[in-house]
Amino acid sequence: MFEVSISKAFSAAHLISNIGGYCEQLHGHNFTVEVTVAGKQLNPEGLLIDFRDLKKRLNDILDTLDHQYLNETEAFRVVSPSAENIAQHIFSLLNQTMTDGNTFVRRVDVWESDNAKASFVADP
Repeated sequence: MFEVSISKAFSAAHLISNIGGYCEQLHGHNFTVEVTVAGKQLNPEGLLIDFRDLKKRLNDILDTLDHQYLNETEAFRVVSPSAENIAQHIFSLLNQTMTDGNTFVRRVDVWESDNAKASFVADP
């Protein structure tokens, strides 16, 4: 199995209700997203997926979140914009773009800070 990973940062604000403490107040993060894509076969050029193509796909998703108040975006009007839910949202949208029958999103990590991350991982 081959894997390819990229990372990209975006900035956004959110609040998380009903957990107590500062997170219930509006606050922001410089999120870092790391995406890992996997597959069993390389293409004729010897690549699982071109880094440029994967970066564009991720950028298209993150552009909808960057510099937004996440609680007011379509994706998080009903669902809490926790790091866990952000990871699942990105995973789902990115996986929909994997249509070659070989590549799939293995995991998405969302870092809220240098020492705090949440992940969404493909079922084994």
